[in-house]
Amino acid sequence: MKKTQAAKIDSDSVRATYQDVLNAPPHQVAEIVGGKLYTHPRPAPVHAIASSGLGNRIGNPFHFGEGGPGGWWIIDEPELHLGEDIVVPDIAGWRRENMPRIPTTAYFTSVPDWVCEVLSPSTRTLDLGGKRAVYAREGVNYFWLVDPDDRSLEAFRLHETQWVLIDKLIDDAPVSLPPFEAITFSLSDLWPPHAVHRDPPGKERPRKSKSHSQPEIAESAK
Repeated sequence: MKKTQAAKIDSDSVRATYQDVLNAPPHQVAEIVGGKLYTHPRPAPVHAIASSGLGNRIGNPFHFGEGGPGGWWIIDEPELHLGEDIVVPDIAGWRRENMPRIPTTAYFTSVPDWVCEVLSPSTRTLDLGGKRAVYAREGVNYFWLVDPDDRSLEAFRLHETQWVLIDKLIDDAPVSLPPFEAITFSLSDLWPPHAVHRDPPGKERPRKSKSHSQPEIAESAK
């Protein structure tokens, strides 16, 4: 299924509950943000390739300790129960010292140390709006945004209630960003080799990343 339709809001008058998530069709992802139930289809191939590629590049050295320091749980699409909100990031990571054991429930209540969302037409508004605010409110330390259409990765760290931009990388830039700066990999590992991305006429894509030394303050997460 092509992931092109906007995420559906299933209720505007009644606050959604966990039972609504359980009742959602199995081929859809269900989340609750601000009391509303959002459902959207499973990701399109280009989205899945980006998410899987990033999970592999980070998971081997940090989850398994292969070629890296280990010490993390790196998990694809975990269901997070954060206050009254239920969200499913594309990838999340916990330092094992902060979550020594994996829960026996079908969901997680421990706040991740790092979250990544892979943007798509059906999830972009929710990822950049309500879910981004939930992660800031709950104290997620690092937040990455991957955009397969733009072939870009933005990394943020939380400062009080605001997301601070650490860096924005594009195309095939080397990636070595907090909290995973112990390794380096090519951003091109996230894109299918046959994909062609063209800029509109007259628009030239910048080729260099922004400096790590002068982070920008993004809009308040409140």
